[in-house]
Amino acid sequence: MIRVLLADDQSLVRAGFRALLDAQPDIEVAGEAPDGEAALRKVRELRPDIVLMDIRMPLLDGLAATRRITEDTALKEVKVVMLTTFELDEYVFEAIRSGASGFLVKDTEPEELLRAVRAVVDGDALLSPGVTRRLIAEFAARSKEPEAEGALAGLTEREREVMALVGIGLSNEEIARRLVVSPLTAKTHVSRTMVKLGARDRAQLVVLAYESGLVRPGWLG
Repeated sequence: MIRVLLADDQSLVRAGFRALLDAQPDIEVAGEAPDGEAALRKVRELRPDIVLMDIRMPLLDGLAATRRITEDTALKEVKVVMLTTFELDEYVFEAIRSGASGFLVKDTEPEELLRAVRAVVDGDALLSPGVTRRLIAEFAARSKEPEAEGALAGLTEREREVMALVGIGLSNEEIARRLVVSPLTAKTHVSRTMVKLGARDRAQLVVLAYESGLVRPGWLG
C-alpha cells in the first residue's frame, strides 16, 4: 500500500486529491497538512511514502519544508512531489535542487496523478521529457563552475555514459535506443548509478551530472 501525505493550504484541493487517491486499491491518504510546519510534523509522525507538497503555504513554504525533509537522513525513504499552479513555476528549479522528486500542476488529469504517485514511489523522477529539458536548460543557465569529477570515480564508463544521457533529459527507453540495449538494462544502469552516488532519484542524478561537470551547458539536443 502506497501511503500519501497531502500538504496544501486549500482544503478543496486536499479533498479532491484524497477522494481520488483513496479510491485506489493500492494507495491510501495517510494524513493531511494545511501548512509547511504541519507537513513536517506529519511526515515525522506518519513516515509516508510520498508527500504531495504545495509550494506556497503559510508558516513554512513547501520549498523550505521539502529541504528539511530531504536533508533528514531519518526520512530518506520519503519522496516529495511539489504541487504547482503553473508548469513553469519560478520555484520548480529550486524545488529540484532541494531534493524534490518532481512536480505536478494542480489541474493535472486524474490518471496522470495516479501514474505519477506510483512512478515516484518506484524510484522514477516525475519529470516529463519536455519539462526535464526545460528544467535542465534553467539549471545550465544558473549553474556554477562544475566541481571536480572525483565524485564519479566509482562509476564505470558505461554508468558515466548513462548518467550523461540522463543529464540531457533522456528517458530509459531513449537511453536504451541510444546504447542499443534493452530498456531493463538501461534502467538497471540508472539504478546502480543512483545507488553509487547516493542520489535519491533521477531528478537528483540530473543535478549531479551538471555539478560534477559530466554534462555541461549547451549539450541539450
